[in-house]
Amino acid sequence: MSVRLAILTVVRDDRAGLIATHQSLREQTSQAFDWIVVDGASTDGTAEWLAEHAHETAWCRSAPDGGLYDAMNIALEAALAVTTASHVLFLNAGDRLAGPFVLDHLARLAGREPDADLIYGHAHERLPDGRVVMKRARSHRWAALGMFTHHQAMLYRRGAVADLRFDTRFAVAADYAFTLGVLSRGGRAVLSPCSLCEFAPNGRSQRQANLGRREQCTIRSDLLGYGILGNATLFGLQCLTLTMRRHVPRLYEKFRFHPSDTSCLL
Repeated sequence: MSVRLAILTVVRDDRAGLIATHQSLREQTSQAFDWIVVDGASTDGTAEWLAEHAHETAWCRSAPDGGLYDAMNIALEAALAVTTASHVLFLNAGDRLAGPFVLDHLARLAGREPDADLIYGHAHERLPDGRVVMKRARSHRWAALGMFTHHQAMLYRRGAVADLRFDTRFAVAADYAFTLGVLSRGGRAVLSPCSLCEFAPNGRSQRQANLGRREQCTIRSDLLGYGILGNATLFGLQCLTLTMRRHVPRLYEKFRFHPSDTSCLL
């Protein structure tokens, strides 16, 4: 199987974040990828920086859009239209890959697992005290609990998402609905043993956690058939986890985080 990756980045008024993501891509040992960038009409110099580096992208644009998930849909449609990429990875401005070998590792793994609709892995997370820890992915079989890893640590096969789009009704959890859309159709998922991304802190999912959990209830009802009792139980478990992280962080870290690994050594 011929494997080529498309990296999809959306940005708005985050020039520094876009530069950090660009640097992470330039550090990769494999440069066999197509970079798609969608800028939502930034006014902080992002559009000018992107114009200067347009030769490094397979496709880019700076124009108004309907928000985060509309921009991600635009990026996906561009990847499908202008590249021959076999797989897509969403890496938004400010996010970084977990090490220089990540894209090489993903391409090799995708080649060994040609029928995998989703390849996912662990993530690095930078804590407020500066420590970088590894947040292990849960099994995709527990997807009803919520996102089982960060969206930036998920590689989708082109054929599995060609007819899927992010549901812009959701402000926070559309990536969860998108991923469930792949799995609910019987998509095969494979767990990488590596950390794949370094998650940018204080993203929308962290700032609007309560909204995200409410949206997940709707998504579970729509895609998994969960009723009021099942959703209430999972909602309560999620609230308990958030409370532990906020008020007993050391206990949360003990069970959820691990020392940072060396990430995708080949």
